[in-house]
Amino acid sequence: MKLYNTLTGEVEEFVPSDGQSVKMYICGVTPYSSTHVGHALSYVAFDVLRRYLEHLGYTVRHVQNFTDVD
Repeated sequence: MKLYNTLTGEVEEFVPSDGQSVKMYICGVTPYSSTHVGHALSYVAFDVLRRYLEHLGYTVRHVQNFTDVD
């Protein structure tokens, strides 16, 4: 699987650093006004990625925040 590496700016083959486990921290939504379908995009997209990585046999720790500004 190839992913975009924001550090290098390149599309690279994904290889976990220890070969078995994957740690994902995802910045969730920060809703400033009405909720819309775009807020669900990060949750759905990264949930699909997590499930795919687990399907491949990786142990995945997935953390995603939700910031409430009120």
